[in-house]
Amino acid sequence: MAQSTFDDDDLFGEAADEMRADVEKHLRAAKSTLPTADAVWETDADNVLGALNGLRSALDTGDAVEELRQAKKQYVLGERADAFEDDELADEIEALQELVESLEEAHDQVGELTSTVPQLRSDLEDAHADGVDAEADGDEEEAEA
Repeated sequence: MAQSTFDDDDLFGEAADEMRADVEKHLRAAKSTLPTADAVWETDADNVLGALNGLRSALDTGDAVEELRQAKKQYVLGERADAFEDDELADEIEALQELVESLEEAHDQVGELTSTVPQLRSDLEDAHADGVDAEADGDEEEAEA
């Protein structure tokens, strides 16, 4: 039977290792829920609105925000306990946080376009229905010249 150790330094080292493993697990989970590059880049939509709706869906971060939050909470606890010896996790958390924030911002911008484009289309249809006839205008200009 292996002898258990109850030395504070040994226990702290084990706790720090477990905390680091938890942070890494949450970071991996956050990254796995992010959209793929192809999902954001490619589309099979038939029109602009379809492309925007597809992009908006593709930019959804899923559970990445919650997983990142859990990773950051664990990291903050470990950092305050001086359990981490390097800044590698902090750098990874910061980079992932910036990416998630960029995705959320792009999602919001595409959402605004998604609601703006149909109104623009309607306004343009109304403008053209109210007497804007490009062919007739062009013929009149040629006749005057």
